[in-house]
Amino acid sequence: MRFLTIIYALTFLAPINAHAYKVLVVGDSISAAYGLAEDDGWVALAEARLQQVDPDVSFINASISGDTTGGGLRRLPAALDRFEPDLVVIELGGNDGLRGYPPQVMQQNLESMAMLAKDDGADVLFLGMQIPTNYGEAYLRLFSSAFEKAAENTNTALLPFFLEPIATERGYFQRDGIHPTGDAQPLLVEHVMPLLESFITNKTSVTD
Repeated sequence: MRFLTIIYALTFLAPINAHAYKVLVVGDSISAAYGLAEDDGWVALAEARLQQVDPDVSFINASISGDTTGGGLRRLPAALDRFEPDLVVIELGGNDGLRGYPPQVMQQNLESMAMLAKDDGADVLFLGMQIPTNYGEAYLRLFSSAFEKAAENTNTALLPFFLEPIATERGYFQRDGIHPTGDAQPLLVEHVMPLLESFITNKTSVTD
């Protein structure tokens, strides 16, 4: 945890190309490459993939293991001021669910983050999550619908379940059964890539 926090702090101090198309990823351990080298995580792989097409694409990974939507909301304003991103990818909510937080509060936090980013001129993409079935059918339903309602209420793009390509394959998860392995990361990139490409294509076509 301390190591990842240090990475996060150093990332915030790194110089950013003002002319790059900047993607700010605000997530938890799934995006912080928990248990892996940072370069092997989906965020770094997605950046490398997109830079093959457009070298001006730049990713800022502001993800912290264990973070919640409440934590993301608290730190988003400073990140927006620091980086001025073109796109904010919000991969949060999994820890809210695992801790049994009220889905309505999670939804409100997601909506507030989306509106902060949009008011700052950035596009927004939610990466939705699911939680284990032992939390009960009613809670699962409310949890899933929180992402859908947040996206609908803020006119925000949503990938309903980010881990969908690997969810049923135990071999794609580390021993804790929660965090994806290195082999799973390219599959997550493939899952999110069409949406990332659509945002970047639309943005660059407008500014060209």
